[in-house]
Amino acid sequence: MGKEKDLIERSLVICKPDAVQRGIVGEILQRFERVGLKIVGMKMVMPSEDIYRAHYEDIGKMITRRGESAYHYNVTYMMSGPVIAIVFEGVEAVPLIRKIVGPTEPKSAEMGTIRGDFSHMSFGYSDAKGIGVPNLVHASGSVDEAKKEIALWFKEDELYDYSDLNEKYTR
Repeated sequence: MGKEKDLIERSLVICKPDAVQRGIVGEILQRFERVGLKIVGMKMVMPSEDIYRAHYEDIGKMITRRGESAYHYNVTYMMSGPVIAIVFEGVEAVPLIRKIVGPTEPKSAEMGTIRGDFSHMSFGYSDAKGIGVPNLVHASGSVDEAKKEIALWFKEDELYDYSDLNEKYTR
């Protein structure tokens, strides 16, 4: 039983301003719920720049990959409207959510993923336009990253522990 419990993970998903503004948050949430993930925390917020700087504190990785301006474009884009932060829980939630979301660059995302079905922007185009990449969602990249991000976005009393019907078969 102990080993099975280790496979139950929590992960942060943020529906970014473009998902909220396009009115597709429900469709996005449905994809995660349909595979048996349960929502244990959710809220709509308009975070400050300080929250985004803390969230993206590993700036070095982003700067190395696409340049310092891409980091600033992304923070500006994230602050352009409210976001919906969700904590999902389930069997190997982190890699499952990453699979459902698709790669960071929408142009590279396969059809059937959230980014492949609902977005189309390339890094080259967004960099040329001087804008952040509207890729609809953020998803934690690892279990450790998820723990850090969840603690940044949610207080402990904003997360709920309850049983759902999927657990009848998974726990």
